[in-house]
Amino acid sequence: MPKPSLKTAAGLILAAGLVYANFLAWRSPGDSEVTNSPAGAAENNAAIDPDFEPAYLKLHRTGELRERAERLWQMMESCRLCPRRCGANRLAGETGFCGAPGTRLVVSGAHAHFGEERPLVGRGGSGTIFFSHCSLRCVFCQNWQISHRGRGGQTSVEDLAGLMLRLQERGAHNVNLVTPTHYTAHILKALDIAAGRGLRLPLVYNTSGWECLEVLEILDGVVDIYLPDFKYWDGEMAARFSAGAESYPEETKKAILEMHRQVGTAIPASDGIVYRGLMIRVLVMPDRVSGSEEVIEWIADNLPKDTYVNIMAQYRPEFRAYDHPQISRRITADEYDSVVSRANELGLTNLDVRGYRWLRR
Repeated sequence: MPKPSLKTAAGLILAAGLVYANFLAWRSPGDSEVTNSPAGAAENNAAIDPDFEPAYLKLHRTGELRERAERLWQMMESCRLCPRRCGANRLAGETGFCGAPGTRLVVSGAHAHFGEERPLVGRGGSGTIFFSHCSLRCVFCQNWQISHRGRGGQTSVEDLAGLMLRLQERGAHNVNLVTPTHYTAHILKALDIAAGRGLRLPLVYNTSGWECLEVLEILDGVVDIYLPDFKYWDGEMAARFSAGAESYPEETKKAILEMHRQVGTAIPASDGIVYRGLMIRVLVMPDRVSGSEEVIEWIADNLPKDTYVNIMAQYRPEFRAYDHPQISRRITADEYDSVVSRANELGLTNLDVRGYRWLRR
């Protein structure tokens, strides 16, 4: 990993990931290489515990997974899949605040990702599927071409099921759904298809943290691993930098508690891979904008001390961040160290603190 510059290192990682995604996994809508396979015919090359069974298989066998997908689908009639509850009639073709075009599904890429948390990456990589558009719309988003501009390809539910199966065939350790909130209905429909064709990877719900309890309750027994951000402690900061999302802190606290209730603490198995549990990302931002120390204190007060917490050092100003002087620079080592020190003082024992050596003092 290059050390001289966070910007340079992150750029190289992003470039490599995009190249790998295009080369390895992306296929255009209509490609039936995987999706036309008969039920049960999917090849399984994933290096996972052979005794592991993902939570969603039970719901698939009973038909409940399909029923839950339909419940989510109907929620798009006056859309309330995210806390904005914008009310767009996506079933009639209206575009939601998130930018999702009606019921059309847009995916920007899918590949085995080696830059995620180590217990998700293992040797085969985390099988990431990047969904276009986003309900939070942060001004500093590093993937703004995808989240704000909607870059990606229109994809059918059948094709999404095929992508899940292809990731399994290529040896990924999980299916990692990146920014899934506004496409949860499509995801459950695809998951039901893929489960019938042999999918057995753990399902990772990789989210901004800003989720509706109503949706999370539908996902109970579907998701194996929750991977939420906790971006802001202060609603004013959330409103300023994430398109008026003043409710972010309170909604995210409730969401994370519900996620933990469903899946518990993430503990790696004997092979070093996490198959079930909650993993939280805390992004340290300049000038205490994210309130990361307060977030850490809340985690220590409300969750087990061995909760997996990734204290993230990679913030860099992107997209429209330079329009906001408060966040128009990278963080310093001192800013990062103060958050890590607070986590240690509070007795949190399962910290991921990679990357701090890149930071200036």
